[in-house]
Amino acid sequence: MVEPVAIRHLTVIALVSIGCFFLAVGTIGLLRFPNVYNRMHATSKPTTLGTATIFLAGFVRFGPGGAGLTSLVGIVFLFLTVPTGAHMIARAAQKVGVPFLGSVTWPTTDRSEADADDTSPGREGDSETSP
Repeated sequence: MVEPVAIRHLTVIALVSIGCFFLAVGTIGLLRFPNVYNRMHATSKPTTLGTATIFLAGFVRFGPGGAGLTSLVGIVFLFLTVPTGAHMIARAAQKVGVPFLGSVTWPTTDRSEADADDTSPGREGDSETSP
């Protein structure tokens, strides 16, 4: 019979290995994808999953108190901040005018197609006099 300590160590090894895999995939995506939108997507999703599994390995290793609790708080913080950061990067790139590749466009709202051609979504409140 396998001891509970050995099962815990094997679980930690498996979680760290899975986390490293996702982080490596995110790094490869960052290096290979052509523009900011693709790179942002390639780094935000795998980084969240990879780092969360490594934090989870810390929780399994250290238990529910002390460092294990810090790991759980890190997972919550990660899931709250990474999507927000990725959204802000995409919005900043769109406002600066970084184009999409190919025939991809920004989604249109309920406005007519003629209105959508005049202004891009998200720029309705912009004015020449704003700082």
